[in-house]
Amino acid sequence: MPLRRIETRANLALALLMAAALAFDAARAARVNGQWPYVATFGIVVCAVALLRARSRAWAVVTGLAAFALAALISSLWNVPPGQLAIAPLIGLVVLAAAQARWLPARQAVLITAVGTVVVAAAESSHAGGSFDPRALFALFGATVWAGAAGAGVWLRYLDHRRESALESVRREERLELARELHDVVAHHVTGIVVQAQAARFAGPDHPGPADAALASIESAGAETLTAIRKLVGLLRDPGDTAGSGSAPEPISQLVERFGRHGPAVDLRLPADFTVTAWPPEVVSTVYRIVQESLTNVTRHAPAARSVAVTVTQDPQQVTVEVTDDAPPAAPRPARVASGYGLIGMRERVEALGGRLQAGPLANAGWAVRASLPANARGGP
Repeated sequence: MPLRRIETRANLALALLMAAALAFDAARAARVNGQWPYVATFGIVVCAVALLRARSRAWAVVTGLAAFALAALISSLWNVPPGQLAIAPLIGLVVLAAAQARWLPARQAVLITAVGTVVVAAAESSHAGGSFDPRALFALFGATVWAGAAGAGVWLRYLDHRRESALESVRREERLELARELHDVVAHHVTGIVVQAQAARFAGPDHPGPADAALASIESAGAETLTAIRKLVGLLRDPGDTAGSGSAPEPISQLVERFGRHGPAVDLRLPADFTVTAWPPEVVSTVYRIVQESLTNVTRHAPAARSVAVTVTQDPQQVTVEVTDDAPPAAPRPARVASGYGLIGMRERVEALGGRLQAGPLANAGWAVRASLPANARGGP
């Protein structure tokens, strides 16, 4: 049910409760001293302010307290009832106290709560004639009710804050997931386009064969990029889905084959009983993205690499993926990789599933990325 409709129904129920309380207060005043018009007017003012509190909560609570204090002053000077809290104004004050404590800025809410406690206590004790005057009990009761209502508002305020924090955490995780997905997908394909464009330029008009092949690869990579972007846009438009909820867009073998067309040779090593059908979709997608991003980084930061090895192993508890290359150690790859978001995105993906990621240079030459994932990992915000 929409929040606005819930608030409307709650205010309607509150109005009916206040109307019943007003009728009771007026009937009691008519039976005791006949001053029911004054009692009814006082109750209607406080209740109306409480029902209209959403227009300006600060002014509503100040007006309600001022009306209550004025009624107490009139009662004290001219001995006009009510001398103590009637039921209807009590309900109005409870609503105003809780609302201001829940919605107003913290300092303002604390100040109004303290002032309101003093005003209610003073107004209720205005008729007290001695230390054992029973009306002093009404002052204590009124102040307690006011402070208790403010405490309830503070509790609701805390629940609202906790809910907003949880929602913001979910939104942040979704934004990070979409950012990782966009980086991994687009960066991979665009890197391939750049490499092929450079090859076509170097081939020149004297070698039309390689140039045509490079242009064909550019066309294919461009089409795949558009498809991936359309998928991400669809995920953004669909509020019931997230970027990381699906599996890999293609088998790893196809990814490796496509990379080998414009990059160094890739040795794909899979176990004999390799299968991804038993893996959760989050694991399948993460393994694919790790291989994709690692191959993209080879193209970007290790153009001198001659070969790449992609190794995937699995057992009932763990899935391990390792990507290594043989690039010379002279390239300052750690700084270049750290300046982007590829390694960060891979680490976030792996850690979100409870796994571990290690990346760094090898002892003699090359670079290695190694990720270990629980085979039954399930991601979640």
